[in-house]
Amino acid sequence: MNCRRCGTPLRKPGDYCLTCNTANADAVVAEFESDRARLTVLDEDAVVGETTVTTRPESAERLSEVQLRNFAGRVADEIRRKRPDTVYAAGAREPLRETRAQLHHEFYRVPDAKAGGESGRGTDAAESDRDARDDRDVGPVVEWVLDRRGDRALDVVETPPREKIGGSHSTLIGDRKGRKAVGTVAEHPHVKKIVPGPIDAGGTGSRTGLRAKATRAGTNGNVRLLLRDGSSVQENRIVTTAMDRETGERVRDDLNEALRDAGLQDE
Repeated sequence: MNCRRCGTPLRKPGDYCLTCNTANADAVVAEFESDRARLTVLDEDAVVGETTVTTRPESAERLSEVQLRNFAGRVADEIRRKRPDTVYAAGAREPLRETRAQLHHEFYRVPDAKAGGESGRGTDAAESDRDARDDRDVGPVVEWVLDRRGDRALDVVETPPREKIGGSHSTLIGDRKGRKAVGTVAEHPHVKKIVPGPIDAGGTGSRTGLRAKATRAGTNGNVRLLLRDGSSVQENRIVTTAMDRETGERVRDDLNEALRDAGLQDE
């Protein structure tokens, strides 16, 4: 593949051209398994290339942590080569989380697919690339992204997280963990405001400590943050920049993923 602006040959499909400083892709779809990641490179509605990075999982816990970090690092390096505006990701949670932690791109989790395919096992952190400009035989995850790429992007809220919290009820259940849950939600760029609700102390007791969950989006795109701590339950309203239920569900999925990462949800 050559640069679309100056014609310089690119080492990998969709690479950012360092000769004329031109991006040749605007999004990457990453599909993770425990031992491989398939990256599909998009430029608007066109698939311009694919890259597969594979790894060999280790049995020892210490080595497994190093292997995961290195695997995610190689995937992150491949994504940085493209300098995309957006990264869409699906699949295995651990490598997805670690890759996201190593990147500073806009990162969206999308629905997983139950598609099969060859696993690419047996190569330690190997890579393969394919120019796919003329091949639109894509899997369900990429198809899902392509179907929604024309949707209006959600507005980003620049308000500092602590200034997003307001309303007539200022008390949160769970003390430090309750504040951590609300703070985690407030850090999301598509959350405009969090309004704490009243505390109901008549719920069923729980021994797992504070748990937090973003509930199904309403027709206006807003969601609720449900906090449970022992027999106490608190429902907090989350105002988002989503414009309908579908886009609100995207925000809800992101919030629940962040709450899981923060250790506030069961895996």
